[in-house]
Amino acid sequence: MRIGQLLGVELELNPFFLALLALFFVAGVLSRGLVAFAVVLVHEMVHVLVARRLGVSMEKVELLPFGGVARAGGELATDPVREAYVAAAGPASNLALFALGVALKNYGLWHAELGPFFLQCNLLVAYFNMLPAFPLDGGRIYRAYLASRVGIRRATYRAAGLGQICALVILLAGTLGMWGGYCGLDIPVTALFLLYAATRERRAAPFLFARLVMHKREELVQHGVLPAAQLVALESVPLGRLVRPFAPRRFHLVTVLDRDLQYRGTVTEAAVIDALVKQGADIPVGELVRRPQGP
Repeated sequence: MRIGQLLGVELELNPFFLALLALFFVAGVLSRGLVAFAVVLVHEMVHVLVARRLGVSMEKVELLPFGGVARAGGELATDPVREAYVAAAGPASNLALFALGVALKNYGLWHAELGPFFLQCNLLVAYFNMLPAFPLDGGRIYRAYLASRVGIRRATYRAAGLGQICALVILLAGTLGMWGGYCGLDIPVTALFLLYAATRERRAAPFLFARLVMHKREELVQHGVLPAAQLVALESVPLGRLVRPFAPRRFHLVTVLDRDLQYRGTVTEAAVIDALVKQGADIPVGELVRRPQGP
């Protein structure tokens, strides 16, 4: 649900977050729900400000109970370093708000009921987002770390898979906590949000890979230079398998060998992607290399 604009960014409230606010209302503690909303909003807007500082435009932010999902102009996920900086800014903002709350308490500017909840909420959002589970901020940092090693698609699958596992663990713990009277319905509901968001991001991994390829081509044309990465593949390897380790901000050159490990030739990343689109993922990379002419 669209709720307006802030700093030129469209804000959307996820229906599940709206349901959580409704639970606060039914429980008679809507003021706490509004505090949680404000904490999450500040968390996400700090993401936006840091992203803009790094030259990345943010188009939309969808607010979730544990933070949110920021929709960048397309270049953030294709640059792991910038994505890691932007992700780290979220938990850092909550720790800063926690410190500010402690300072206000020491100066007597305090609300007996909402003050402690404000501190707890910031610590919860900060530490929860530090989990290496996508799409939490820790998961984005984890994906950025993996992307240069295993490729953006596999990195997304792994980080989103951790997100799903963490969600199920939290759901189980929250359900047992409710049964034992240690927590309320908000913990299991938040776990369901995380499971939903992680599953959605996992499904979007192939589209992210396609966006990465397009962005790299634009970057190479614009700057004229990109770091190279060398791969070695047997001629029988299909293109769908070959592109898995393709990483952001590197242009790949593939050395192709025959069954006897003899050199067949070299193909570029651009040639591999073009053949993948036109001929399909099952085409062996050897088809892209001309066989040497006999004497």
